[in-house]
Amino acid sequence: MPLHQYPLVNRRIVLAQRPHGAPVPADFRLEQVAMPEPAEGQLLLQTMFLSLDPYMRGRMSDAASYAPPLALGDVIVGGTVSRVVASRHPQFNEGDLVLGFDGWQEYALSEGSDLTPLGDAAHPSYALSALGMPGFTAYHALLEIGRPKAGETVVVAAASGAVGSVLGQIAKIKGARVVGIAGGADKCRYVVDELGFDACLDRRDPEFARQLAATCPDGIDIYHESVGGPVFDAVLPLLNDHARIPVSGSIAHYNEKGLPAGPDRLPQLLSALVFRRIRMQGFIILDHYADGYAEFQRDMRAWVAAGRVKLREDIVAGLEHAPAALIGLLDGRNFGKVVVRVAD
Repeated sequence: MPLHQYPLVNRRIVLAQRPHGAPVPADFRLEQVAMPEPAEGQLLLQTMFLSLDPYMRGRMSDAASYAPPLALGDVIVGGTVSRVVASRHPQFNEGDLVLGFDGWQEYALSEGSDLTPLGDAAHPSYALSALGMPGFTAYHALLEIGRPKAGETVVVAAASGAVGSVLGQIAKIKGARVVGIAGGADKCRYVVDELGFDACLDRRDPEFARQLAATCPDGIDIYHESVGGPVFDAVLPLLNDHARIPVSGSIAHYNEKGLPAGPDRLPQLLSALVFRRIRMQGFIILDHYADGYAEFQRDMRAWVAAGRVKLREDIVAGLEHAPAALIGLLDGRNFGKVVVRVAD
C-alpha cells in the first residue's frame, strides 16, 4: 500500500525521567514524530502487538546491568509483532507478519536482520509469550538448570504469569509434582483448575509460609525464582539436598530505592547453599538463543498444539495505555502474559 495512505506521524512512548522507586506516569512521555520512510534495503513496520515484561523496569534505571540503560528520550524497549506495510527489502513483502524488538511505538524502520518471519500464525501474539522469550525462559530454566526428575517437587513463583505458568506446565509434562505461588485466590484457582498444577498458594495469605511447608512435606527439589522477598524466605528452609534454583529475576525488589529493611539473611542463604549442596544459578535468556532456541520451538509448538501447554493473555488496548499496564505488571495486577494491542 502506498506510504501516503498511512498517517503522517508516528506515535511513540519515550523515557521522560528515571523512576525513583515504582514507576509513575510522569516517567513516560507520548510523542508524535514524522513517519519514517524506508530507504533501499529497508522496510516499514506497523506494530500490532507489544510485549510488556518486568525487565523493562531495569532498563529505565541507569544502574549497571546486562544491557545498556535507556537514555532520556529513548523509545521504551520491548518485543513486538508487526506487519510489513512497505518494503524495499527483497526478503519481505507487504503484509508479512514478523517478530522484532521495535519497542513502544506504532511504526518502525528495519533492515530485516533482526526480524523473525511468523508466516500465517493463527495467534501472532503467542510469539511474545509461550512461543517467544517468556516461554524460552521457562524452558531453559526448568530443563537446563532445574533438570527435573519424575516425582520431584517443583515450586513456581508468579505461577499465573508469562514465565511461571509455562514452566509449571512443562514440569507436569516431565512428571513432577508442581506447586504454584500466586497473588490472590482467583489466580490460584486458575493455576490449579486450568493449568493443572497440583496446588497453588496465595503469597498474600498471612499463613503463606506455614501453608507452603504443609503443602511440601517432602521438601522442595526445584524452585524457579523470579520474585524474591518473603516468597524466597518461605522457600529457603524447605529446600532439599541437591535442590536447584534457576533465577530469572526478582520482581519484588525492582522498585526498591535501597537495601530492604529487616535482618541480614545472607549467612542463612550461604550456609544452606553449602550444607545442602544447592545449585542456584542466574541466567539471561538472550545468551542461549544460539544453542537452544530451535529445540524449544519444536517442543513448545507441539505442546501448545496438543493443548498440553495453555496460555492466557492479559490484553491492553492502545499504545497510550502501556505505561499504566507496566506499572500494574510490576505491582502484580496482571493476570497472564501482558500484551498491548497497538493496532488491529
